[in-house]
Amino acid sequence: MCSNKWVLNVTTTPLFFLWSQLAIAAILFLISDALRLLPDRLTFDLATCKGLVPMVALNVVGLSFSNYTLKYVDASFYQVARGLVLPFTVGTSFIFLHSRPSLRILLCCAIVTMGFFIGVFLDGTPLSWIGVGFGVASSAITATHSVVIKQSLGVVGGSALALSWYTNLLSAVVLAPLLVLAGEGGDVLKLLFGVDELLVKPGVMSPLATFLWGSAITGVLGFMMSIASLLSIKVTSPITHMVSSAVRGVAASLLGMWLFHDIITTGRASSIAIILLGSILYTWVKHQESQSTSNSTPNKSTTSSRRGSYERVKVQDVESGEMKEKPQ
Repeated sequence: MCSNKWVLNVTTTPLFFLWSQLAIAAILFLISDALRLLPDRLTFDLATCKGLVPMVALNVVGLSFSNYTLKYVDASFYQVARGLVLPFTVGTSFIFLHSRPSLRILLCCAIVTMGFFIGVFLDGTPLSWIGVGFGVASSAITATHSVVIKQSLGVVGGSALALSWYTNLLSAVVLAPLLVLAGEGGDVLKLLFGVDELLVKPGVMSPLATFLWGSAITGVLGFMMSIASLLSIKVTSPITHMVSSAVRGVAASLLGMWLFHDIITTGRASSIAIILLGSILYTWVKHQESQSTSNSTPNKSTTSSRRGSYERVKVQDVESGEMKEKPQ
């Protein structure tokens, strides 16, 4: 996040910057495959691409909105602007995966939502409402995206590596014409071939050099993080993955304050703390509910004898949308 902000502070091409990150990640996949560094060989299948259309579309829009959010708000406020990720994820899990949240889970969402409103409306620090709007939209899309990822794993045979490869490649292909339609073509040409490079003072990094270094750093990190994120969603619930993302966001906010000298007021600090508190409380509640379900579930033979052909379904299975019919 901080590397993205570093580049976006000196350039006006957030979509081109995103495209370069995706392209670098796709190239790194090809290099790793050529050197036999990956456990499985990369493939490209048109039928698989068609099955991943919803996920790729959400990925492109979500990442674009995230970059626009970071362009318009301070690095320390980025976590607040995207503070509704957890409530949105709980909502989308309920709608698409039929995972009904408990009252305690809803309380955690209410705490997180309260933290968001404190940071936006009660802080008193001037902020960009455009950035806040992009942050809220990005949160909603990210929440939906985390659920779609769980379903999209079935399209690639459950391989997080293959899903990451297809996502980066197809997202780069889709984003290329979109950045031109968004009007960034002229800014891209100015960045790459403009005379601004000749006007840079000695000892100061030019916008192009900043862009290239930032793209390289974030492209490599994005390559590794995309695999790690998909593995996280594969082995956990979508909501647990989003909580871990929220905690990373708080750490990034503190790092942004140190690197970019952002001012964190009492209201903004309280907002971040409340969002983090709600996320941590959710993790504890979810753990307690999982333990309670495990302890209260009878063994399979007892359940079958007492309830005929019915079997209690674990909460984790409900969240992941992997409810399977019991064999007769």
